[in-house]
Amino acid sequence: MTAKFSLSKIGNVRSLTLIAALACICIVFHFATDEVFLSARNFSNLMRQASVVGIVACGMVMIIVSREIDLSAGSAVALAGGLAAIANVQFQMHPAMAIGVALAAGLLIGAINGLLVAYTRIPAFIVTLGGLLVYRGLIKGFTQGETIGPVSEGFQMFGTGFVPSYIVYVVLAISIGYFLYNAFNDFKNKNMINAIKYIVFSFLAIAFIMMFLNYKGLPVPVLVVLIVALVVSFVMENVPFGRYIFAIGGNREAAFYSGINIRKQIFRVYILMGLLIAIAGIVYTAQLGSATSAAAR
Repeated sequence: MTAKFSLSKIGNVRSLTLIAALACICIVFHFATDEVFLSARNFSNLMRQASVVGIVACGMVMIIVSREIDLSAGSAVALAGGLAAIANVQFQMHPAMAIGVALAAGLLIGAINGLLVAYTRIPAFIVTLGGLLVYRGLIKGFTQGETIGPVSEGFQMFGTGFVPSYIVYVVLAISIGYFLYNAFNDFKNKNMINAIKYIVFSFLAIAFIMMFLNYKGLPVPVLVVLIVALVVSFVMENVPFGRYIFAIGGNREAAFYSGINIRKQIFRVYILMGLLIAIAGIVYTAQLGSATSAAAR
């Protein structure tokens, strides 16, 4: 019991240390750039540009925790985003329908990867390395090596638009409520370091949102990242599926003998990864206003 507590304590200290290190780096860059780095405008642009990577990273967390890998993410992002652009530009589909095409493509990609990895027992490295080449080849074939665009203004809103202020405050309230709920539970369980971590997250959320409100508001891609991160965090910490993934990644043999359907859970992980890849592709294409075969390299 003591060893378990010590390991948990060490993990929480590492998390706080990483947050402190990131804060120090931001402060150093802020003063090194004549106080431009943390300005509201630059901060908003940085977060918008990092949104695609953030969405994919949320899915990659589940992949890595389950001790798998996905090398095809970049090519799959390009394929999903490219299909959305083709649907919107060449077939004149409404943005909602184009987004549906991208989501369907992402789910199909996830299903293919998941079936091959989970049910045929081909190593994930081989499957996703092949997928990297296949998906890149498909988008080159669909676009004929040409740029597809520009997409409609309604579609571009998902990459360049800003969220109304009242929605920003709702998101902030939900985020703070989630962090304080976890902090309260950790406090009851006498896990003080983890409780402090969630309290720090609450203050960071307030500062984070205020930075955006000092410019033009919260960018839509950043809102998407926040929603995805909160959902993935909730699933991994509070839903049986998340605990199954941690169990599989920790000791696959023990997870099998405890009754967990490993193949089914790994398949689900890749399905969710495909969905997040599709969302990232939509945001990426909307930011650029067009799609190319060289996207998301």
